[in-house]
Amino acid sequence: MSKNIRALAARTLFAVVDQGRSLSDELPKQQLLVDPAKDKALLQELCYGVLRYLPELEQHVRRFVKKPLTGKQRVFHFLMLVGIYQIKYTRIPDHAAVAETVAATAVLKNRHLKGMVNAVLRSYQRAPDFENPEELSPAVQYNHPGWFIKKLQQGYPEQWQEILAQNLLRPPMWLRVNQQKSSVDDYLALLETADIAVKQVMPFSQAILLEQAIDVHKLPNFVEGWVSIQDGAAQVAAPLLDAQAGDVVLDCCAAPGGKTCHILELTPDIGEVTALDIESQRLIRVEQNLIRLGLDATVLAGDAANPEQWFDGKLFDRILLDAPCSGTGVIRKNPDIKWLRRDSDIDNLVLLQRQILAAIWPLLKPGGTMIYATCSVLPEENSQQVARFVLDNEDANLEPIPMSGTGSDWQILPGENSMDGFYYAKLTKTQ
Repeated sequence: MSKNIRALAARTLFAVVDQGRSLSDELPKQQLLVDPAKDKALLQELCYGVLRYLPELEQHVRRFVKKPLTGKQRVFHFLMLVGIYQIKYTRIPDHAAVAETVAATAVLKNRHLKGMVNAVLRSYQRAPDFENPEELSPAVQYNHPGWFIKKLQQGYPEQWQEILAQNLLRPPMWLRVNQQKSSVDDYLALLETADIAVKQVMPFSQAILLEQAIDVHKLPNFVEGWVSIQDGAAQVAAPLLDAQAGDVVLDCCAAPGGKTCHILELTPDIGEVTALDIESQRLIRVEQNLIRLGLDATVLAGDAANPEQWFDGKLFDRILLDAPCSGTGVIRKNPDIKWLRRDSDIDNLVLLQRQILAAIWPLLKPGGTMIYATCSVLPEENSQQVARFVLDNEDANLEPIPMSGTGSDWQILPGENSMDGFYYAKLTKTQ
C-alpha cells in the first residue's frame, strides 16, 4: 500500500464519520503504515483537524460539488475535506497540499476523480470565504451538531459559545507524578533539567501542566513509571475520594486505569483496590498501567449495573463511580464524539447511570464515601442525575466540594484552568 498520508486520512475519516467507528480505534491502524518519526503526527493532525471543523469543511465542498459522492466514491468526499483543511488551517504550502491530495486519488484507485478533486481545491483557493456567512446554520458556524448546541444553550445560556470555542482547541498536556517514585517538586526539577517548560501546577491535585505537548518518551523516567499523562480535571478524582490507610476501595468503570493508579499512588498503605470494568479487553490497559507504575490492584471484569454477578459481599469504604457518559467534556481530545453521539443517546446514558448508581450504592459501607464523576457537561447526566439520586435515597448526603466555588457539586467546563470538562459529586452514606 502506498503511504500517501492524505489517502490514509480520507480512509480513516470515512470509517469514523460514515461507518461510526471510533477514531481511537481507526487512527492507530493507519499510523502503523507510516514512518512514525516523519508522518504519524501529520496523519493525526489531518484526521483530528477535519473532525473539529467537519460541518464547515463539508459546507465548502457543497459549494463546488452539486451532486454528493456516494458508494465507493464516498471516500473522495473526505479526501476533499482533507485538502481544504490543509489549505485553510495548516502551514502546509497550498501547492503542496493540493498536489499531495490530488495524488491520493491514484492511491485510492479512482484516477478519473483526479480532475474533480483538483478542481474543488483550486476553486476553494480562489474563493475561500462563504458568500453569506450569516446565513449558515449554527452547526456550520460553530462546528458542532445542532442538537448539542441546543442542549448547551439550555444548560449554559451565558457560556455555551465559549464551551463550543474551547472544544475546537487542541488539548494541553497534563502530567501526574507517581508519588511512590518521586515527589512533585523533585519531578519539576527533572523537567527543568530536561528543558521542558511547565505552565502551572494545580494546588489541590498537584497536576502539572506543560507549556506544550511533547512525546511521552522525552519525559524523564516515563518508561520507569515516574509519571503518567492525565488531564488536570481527571486528576481531581483520587484526592477528592481521599482514600485512607486500610480502606477497601472500588473504582467502578475503571478502564483505562488512570484513576485507579492515582488512588494507589496517593495511598501506599491502602487496604485493597478493585478496578472494575464491563469490557475485559479494556482491562488490559489497566493492567499495563499498573505494571509500568509498579502498583497492585484487583482487576475485575464485571457489569456495574449487575453486581450480583461479581460482588463477593465485602462492602467498600470508598467507591469511585466514573460513570459511562456522553463524553461531551472531552471533545478537545476526542473530536469524533461530536459525530458519533446522537441526541437519542443521552436519555439512554442517563438511564444507565441511574441503574448503576442504584446498583452500586448498596455496596458502600455506612459512613462511606462515593465520588460520582463524568466527563460530560450535560446537566441531565450530572447535577440533575445526582439531585434525583439524593432525593430517592434518604441515606445519601451530598457533601460540599470547596473548590467548586458553589459549595456543592463541581461542574468543570472545557478550558477552565486549561482542564477538560468534568463533573464531580461527593456523596456520603448515613451511618
